[in-house]
Amino acid sequence: MKTLKGNTIHLRALEPEDLNFLYAIENNESFWEVSHTQTPFSKFILKQYLENAHLDIYEAKQLRLMIIESNSDLPIGMIDLFDYNPQHKRAGIGILIHPDFQKKGYAAESLSIFINYAFTHINLHQLYANITSKNTNSLNLFTKLNFKKIGTKKDWVYSNGKFIDEILFQLIKQ
Repeated sequence: MKTLKGNTIHLRALEPEDLNFLYAIENNESFWEVSHTQTPFSKFILKQYLENAHLDIYEAKQLRLMIIESNSDLPIGMIDLFDYNPQHKRAGIGILIHPDFQKKGYAAESLSIFINYAFTHINLHQLYANITSKNTNSLNLFTKLNFKKIGTKKDWVYSNGKFIDEILFQLIKQ
């Protein structure tokens, strides 16, 4: 699908061979704050998740795609639509790039491709993102891609014994 291909990455559906990558990401405690997870996932549970990944966005209310580095064909991250609401034509959006592949422009390229896909193929009117105030990389990324800060949720996330503000960003289709 041309829509999901960029210059250095492409996005694709989850495959059974993604199990080990998902297991490593989902069980990396440094990502738990952004995924609102507090416990590890077993390979058994993740395998079941992969078996149900074929459900379309209308059934699952979410869509997760793998971010693949085109030169190596290696998975380098994931990008998600969540809380999909077809009535109001909106969804949340999130992205995670494995630390080994950060700071190489993959996140911006992936997000740009996925925004276009969401607006043209899923016919969304708006996307939103919730980003903690200390996640400067994501704040900069979403700002760069024309998301607008529309509010701050004070003391929204409790992490490592502290409350952190969460910033709400929105992008409306023009």
